[in-house]
Amino acid sequence: MDSFGDPRFYKALGDPTRLRLLAQLINLGRPATVSETACCIEVDLSVVSRHLSTLREAGIVRSERKGKEVHYSVRFPEIVKRLRNIADYIEQCCPSGISCRYPQRSE
Repeated sequence: MDSFGDPRFYKALGDPTRLRLLAQLINLGRPATVSETACCIEVDLSVVSRHLSTLREAGIVRSERKGKEVHYSVRFPEIVKRLRNIADYIEQCCPSGISCRYPQRSE
């Protein structure tokens, strides 16, 4: 796998509902259950649970079972590392002060 990591990471971040759930987890600032995380959107808990599972499988959140509940938390270092890799790659391709534009299409 290249330095950008698993493509599932980026696909998981491409869904608006998952982004809202991720933002809710970040705002809570602590591990949270599915129902705590779901308070920001109006969908069934089963849908929220599937979205959180997708985020977990993509390495964006981690889950920990506590009794009958599963608590989700954000994997900040992993997110920062992958996004930093992309930013570094872009900077290498397009150094500061240089215009990086795609050629105009001729119609």
